Amino acid sequence: MFKYYGKTAPYLFLLPAFVVLVIFFFIPFFQTIFLSFQDYSHDIYNANFAGLQNYLDIIKNPIFYKVLWNTLLYLIVAVPILAIVPLFLAVLINREIKGLTLYKILIYLPVIVSIVVAAIAFKWLYAEQGILNYLLNVLHINSIGWLTDPKYAIYSVIIVTIWKGIGYYMMIYLAALMSVPKELYEACEIDGAGFFRKHLTVTIPHIMPTIALVTTISSISAMKIFAEIYVMTKGGPLNSTKTIVYYIYEKAFENLDLGYASAMAVLLLIIVMIFSLINICCFERGKYQV
Repeated sequence: MFKYYGKTAPYLFLLPAFVVLVIFFFIPFFQTIFLSFQDYSHDIYNANFAGLQNYLDIIKNPIFYKVLWNTLLYLIVAVPILAIVPLFLAVLINREIKGLTLYKILIYLPVIVSIVVAAIAFKWLYAEQGILNYLLNVLHINSIGWLTDPKYAIYSVIIVTIWKGIGYYMMIYLAALMSVPKELYEACEIDGAGFFRKHLTVTIPHIMPTIALVTTISSISAMKIFAEIYVMTKGGPLNSTKTIVYYIYEKAFENLDLGYASAMAVLLLIIVMIFSLINICCFERGKYQV
């Protein structure tokens, strides 16, 4: 029946997706920008126009720099591991070995586990009388405050994120490895190339766009981490695990300062865009050259 609509038919197919984008993306996006210029700190029902005051308050707030550093630390620690370890696992699994399906299931299993369930399970492991401290005591090592010591808390939470993400990114790499011609590997073996040289010269150049994709996705995920922190530490101790997204939640839904929270959300968007552009420049620079 779409033949009667002529050239408008493709746009009719795109219309539902466009409506969803408008309702769930564009409207909240512009509403957040509008709210970032409002002052809700005195009256949640009657906001005053604040101009750039919310942004100035953020810049003057030392807690913002603390949560910004925590977010960057999350990024620096988690992203390289999530970009390299899944690739290594994908290369190992991308061959004819016994029990291959079982290995894939075991590695991918954490991905299908709810993040809340995973966070609660790790919280029990990290407890003062938990399994990890029990094993340390067996080895005559003093217990560690995995979630109560500011020196270890954020790294303990990062481990949960890494554990959850490795299987997901491994599957992305496995899909990319299927497109690498096997003849190139055979040629490398004839030339006497070893395991590492073979993958450095063949695998990595061929799947560089996938590496860029994984790095970008994991960077964005690391910068908007929330559930693990909410369940395990609530941003403590002493703000040592509080990230920008959790701070936005705290300001918006606990302190009801929607203007301040919206301003931080806009700043987070700018930071995410900057890191995305850096990833594109580093990994796909030649692709966009004219």
